[in-house]
Amino acid sequence: MFGHRNRNRRSALLASAALVGGALLMTACQDTDGSVDSGAAQSSSPSADAGSPSASASASASEDAASDAPSDAPTSGASDEPTASPSAGSGSSSGSNGSKVGQVCGANDLSWSTRSESQAGGYILVMAKAKSGITCVLPAALPTVAFGSDGTEAGPVEQAVGKQITLSKGTVAYAGVNPKTTNTDGGKELDSIIVAVGNEDPNPVSLKVGTITVDKPVVTNWHTAPKDAVPFN
Repeated sequence: MFGHRNRNRRSALLASAALVGGALLMTACQDTDGSVDSGAAQSSSPSADAGSPSASASASASEDAASDAPSDAPTSGASDEPTASPSAGSGSSSGSNGSKVGQVCGANDLSWSTRSESQAGGYILVMAKAKSGITCVLPAALPTVAFGSDGTEAGPVEQAVGKQITLSKGTVAYAGVNPKTTNTDGGKELDSIIVAVGNEDPNPVSLKVGTITVDKPVVTNWHTAPKDAVPFN
């Protein structure tokens, strides 16, 4: 009986030793690490950067919104506004440099000169040509030639008017003026004549001709050759 009691005590001691040993082992583990091992908890939690469905869906929606947004920058060359600049020369009926193509010449459109001639008892040859860049027409009518402050006008030498003449670069028109057609000693002493292209010309010119005696003057039509502008009576 005494032996049986000793065996029971030995078993109880072994069980107590096992319990104490386990407790000491656990205490030793805690003292060594200083903290509870949390590696398992960290490895079990999902990472936000590991391709979670919510993150992927948000990024995709942002990209779609950016691609669908309208651009504020205008497309190059796609303006619907009309061109404001008019075409060059639009609405102009004149030639270059202020020319009057097809229009009647005015005295201020022409360059003038005179020359004394001896034929037909002496006369004044009047010459007219268009200024640079001007093209205009001398009408088929007698030029207007006046003398002195009283405005004495020259009458026609020819029975009919001539043809109209288009003046442009290189073309010269000629008219012959005989200031005195009478055989008397009377008349006015003058040194210039007034010439215009017709009675309605607003800009007549005064031309120096030297000293002349004026009495019942006459003038020819316009001609393109000087020999046709001799004022024979």
